[in-house]
Amino acid sequence: MQREYNVYNQAGQLDSLQHRVLRNTYWLLGLSLIPTAIGALVGLNLSFAFMAASPMLTSLLFLGAIYGLFYAIEANRYSTTGVYLLLLLTFVMGVMLGPLLQFTLAFRNGAQLVSLAAGGTAAVFFTLSAVASTTRRNFTGMAQFLAVGAVVLMVAVIANIFLQLPLFQVVLCGAFMLFSSLMILFNISAIVHGGETNYITATLSLYVNIYNIFVSLLQLLGIFGGDRR
Repeated sequence: MQREYNVYNQAGQLDSLQHRVLRNTYWLLGLSLIPTAIGALVGLNLSFAFMAASPMLTSLLFLGAIYGLFYAIEANRYSTTGVYLLLLLTFVMGVMLGPLLQFTLAFRNGAQLVSLAAGGTAAVFFTLSAVASTTRRNFTGMAQFLAVGAVVLMVAVIANIFLQLPLFQVVLCGAFMLFSSLMILFNISAIVHGGETNYITATLSLYVNIYNIFVSLLQLLGIFGGDRR
């Protein structure tokens, strides 16, 4: 009988393959934060006036460029080229944090809001990661539900590019935080239970979910806790 997702040994520890994938994923994920931070510093010092002139076009171009990099990373996920492309993506994502960081740091308590968002994102990730990697429960059963959720969120994002409704944006932020949190459980569980064996693919998915949680949380903190006095 074929062995399926039986990745724990008799001592309840992960088999060597899953342990190696998980270790490499965490290592690359940590490394990816460096170009993100550099990109964010670059973005803070750039003028994004062109985005205000044509927000719909620039948003669509941004999505096209990002998904192009996603495709290139997946196409090279078995080579070091995939690592370099992933680091390039994280730099670009860091640059694109520029407008949000500029807006948030304009608040009197802007630096505190950024710190809270970063700390909250880290707390969510480490908590969910610990749950997914230490429990025997397999969260990969959420695949179909998450696939539907991803489609719904993408449609909502595109719709909001045209609608530009403040209340809808708040709802989207909450939805992205919930969806991304569930995705972290799914991603880590897929590694632990043998469903994901490529650390580049795993890192890409985890990075995007962490990024989405940070951006959504920072927006919500700015909306409800920003001090312009």
